[in-house]
Amino acid sequence: MPAKFKESVAKIGPTRRKIGMTHFYLHATTTSTLVDAINKDSTKPKHKQKYSNELVKRGYAVGKLNQ
Repeated sequence: MPAKFKESVAKIGPTRRKIGMTHFYLHATTTSTLVDAINKDSTKPKHKQKYSNELVKRGYAVGKLNQ
């Protein structure tokens, strides 16, 4: 299973039944969102490493993040 950016959310219909799921995968997350998450102080080091690995996979250098 691909790495996730955050927990999946169940969509609830008007009759209070689950009609689907919304998944937040790293490969579908925008680059600006990943950079903002890395620069936050409240992000765990484990997650910062996951996000920076995704950016490297996309071709962004880690040195560009602090600009």
